[in-house]
Order: sequence, then structure tokens, then C-alpha cells
Amino acid sequence: MIIREERIGGQRLILGDCREVMPLLGRFDAVVTDPPYGIGAAAGIGGGGTDATGRWKRRPRQYHGSWDDERPSADAFFAMAQLASEHIIWGGNFFADILPIGGRWLIWDKMNSMPSYSDAELAWTSIAGSSVKKFTQCASGPAANRDGRAHPTQKPVALMEWCLGFIPAAQIILDPYMGSGTTLVACQRTGRNGTGIELDPEYFEIACRRVDEAGRQPDLLIKAPQPQPVQRGFDL
Repeated sequence: MIIREERIGGQRLILGDCREVMPLLGRFDAVVTDPPYGIGAAAGIGGGGTDATGRWKRRPRQYHGSWDDERPSADAFFAMAQLASEHIIWGGNFFADILPIGGRWLIWDKMNSMPSYSDAELAWTSIAGSSVKKFTQCASGPAANRDGRAHPTQKPVALMEWCLGFIPAAQIILDPYMGSGTTLVACQRTGRNGTGIELDPEYFEIACRRVDEAGRQPDLLIKAPQPQPVQRGFDL
């Protein structure tokens, strides 16, 4: 069931449960997504550590929701597999018992200074090849808020643009776990059409705002994606 739909720039944003929405969609060139890992990170980090002096306790930002209590089911991954021929799925190490053996893994080196944080994140892909590729960008301190962090597991826009670079022929992208919309922001900035699905109304609104802002600040060297046509007879 689609609760709400917005078309902003060349992007299509859908408020709803991806398990119900994906069967209503057609084929895509690729699925690029960052699903819940099932590790209870929905509210952000629970600690916070201290500052450089060791004297002052940090108060980490807290978020709402319980969406990360469970990871997607095997049926959800099967649905994603059926919708596209190429896939980039972050958190692949948490889904190793569900996903097939992948050749080209992607790594985000987060350059974290906090010992309680992960040093890196892994993405499983169905991209041909066997070489592992690494992207490096700091994910702590001011660098973490470079894109305006609104979601506890929000990926950098530059990271998602880097991901899209591995699938240059893919022009129509699906992100069934849209969150705050980073994948669609990257699609808008790189001239691709993206469809994102998000269950949480607050994060859906944030994604709409971010995609709109990306459309208002285009890269003049990249052709802007054309608006996606509305499907006739599609009942909202």
C-alpha cells in the first residue's frame, strides 16, 4: 500500500512499507540500499565517550524509532533480487546467511577516532569482478555532519555517488530502505532516476526536503534527470 507519493526532480519518493510496495513496482537497473542491520541502532549510539581531555562527557544525539530492532527478512531480499540485475547492499556482513556469495565487496573506511565505533562498513554487491574497493571519508566529529545528519545511519552523499560509479549503465535506481534519502540525493546529483521507499513519515519528509535541495543546487556539468512519468491507472 502506498500511503503517499512525491515526485521531486527526477526522483520518486514513496511513503509506505517496502514489503507491500515493491510488488507494485516494475523493473529497475539496480538496487542501491542501506537496510536496517538488526543491531538496535535506531536511536543512535548509547554512550558518547569523553572529549579530548577526558574530562567532559559527550552527549550523543538521539533519534526516534525502533526500525533497527530486526533486519529484513529473506523474502525482502528475494524481492530486491527480482527487481534488478545489479545490487549494492550496505551492511552485507549482517546478511551473509541470506545473500549469495558476492565477488566485489565495497568498503567504507570511516577513519573513526572513537574506539567504540566501527572502523569500516561493508557493502555486498552483485557487480561482476572480484576486487574489493575502498572509499575513505571520516565519519566522526564535524565531518559526520557534512551533509546535515538527520538519520543515525545516514551515509555520506559522496559515498553513495561513489557506489553509483560502479554501475555506470544503471540509470533507474531503487532504494527500498530510503531513510533520509541519501541514495536519491546521489541519483539527483549524478543525473539518474531513483525511486525510494520509506516507512517512517518523519524521515520521509526529511528525504523530500533533501532531494528538493539537491535539485536546486545542480552540477552544471551533469545533465539533470528528467521527471519520471506517472503511471496511468496507478491507484494511490
